[in-house]
Amino acid sequence: MRISQWTRRMPWSLVAAVVLLAGLGILGIARVEELENRTGLCWRQAVFAVMALTVMLAVTWPHYRFFWRISYGLFGTALVLLVIVLFCPPTRYAHRWIRFGPVGIQPSELAKVALVLALARYLMYRENYRRLRGLLAPLAISLVPILLILKEPDLGTALVFLPVVLTMLFVAGAKRRDLAVVLAAGVLILPLLWIQMSREQRSRITAWFDQPLPGARVSGDAYHLDQAKQVRALGGAWGSWIAGQPTEDPAAYRLPEAHTDFIFCILGERYGLPGMAVLLGLYAFAVLRMIRVGSATQEPFGRLAAYGVAALFAVEVTINTAMTVGLLPITGLALPLLSYGGSNLLAHALAVGVVLSVGLRPTFEAAGEPFRFRE
Repeated sequence: MRISQWTRRMPWSLVAAVVLLAGLGILGIARVEELENRTGLCWRQAVFAVMALTVMLAVTWPHYRFFWRISYGLFGTALVLLVIVLFCPPTRYAHRWIRFGPVGIQPSELAKVALVLALARYLMYRENYRRLRGLLAPLAISLVPILLILKEPDLGTALVFLPVVLTMLFVAGAKRRDLAVVLAAGVLILPLLWIQMSREQRSRITAWFDQPLPGARVSGDAYHLDQAKQVRALGGAWGSWIAGQPTEDPAAYRLPEAHTDFIFCILGERYGLPGMAVLLGLYAFAVLRMIRVGSATQEPFGRLAAYGVAALFAVEVTINTAMTVGLLPITGLALPLLSYGGSNLLAHALAVGVVLSVGLRPTFEAAGEPFRFRE
């Protein structure tokens, strides 16, 4: 593709949304540094953001068929890394990082993107998933990373996979009735999932059912949720950036993992309801733009990949924002493109880059039917 074609066809509105989201993340982390009297987080996140945006644009240059070719290999690599991480030293009682000196890799972030690409390749020419029995193979493929991630343990990331898989199956043509059966089966096995959960994971769920009244003293497992709601409330309707801080007590702003899992609360405290509305609006625009890219392409892999990435963003944003305001249990899930961390930024930038590559080449396959079957 020539540079002039690349420039003209690029979905620049989606690129702009990604840049603005990454910028809001840097602003939120800067606020965390101010409240916690820390240094170094903001500039590191800025470096990660530049690297991520570079990766996002770089992967649009080759044809997205390249990701079709490497999708199974990428998924296999992610599974190997998910096994290796279980033997690495734990960080805060969880095996989530593979470290090479000062550099750390979080395999679960790569696994989310790899699963989307692998499923897009698996489903593109198959017909059997249109029957209930045919759903077993894609669900079994998805179950492998889910179980490995639960072993870390990382309940938040594991919860992301199933909605994304069901969305991709629906887009590929699976019947609603069969998907409803799968959901019902998932509900029935919840007791088994409860047994496999660690004590900490179970305590977060029980704390969600027993949320304290405002003003009550909170400790233990309910502390994170209560403190998250308090920090957000301190910003008021317009945020401390406009209205000022109501208190200088640093204990009032103490929020564990504020720069990762609870960055939404920090942005809400700083920029109030307008800032939260802008943030959610940017996410909604990005997801809708990805769906539009998927709808416009006639090539099955590109279409499924675009819808899968859109579902990934939608599910992650829904879970993270809901847990920080008490609508879901605290699960430890980061916000895509906003939360601190290079793995989060790079993995999601890679995913968006694939969608951009699809958007650059929506008419690669001229056939009328987007999902053709091999004889």
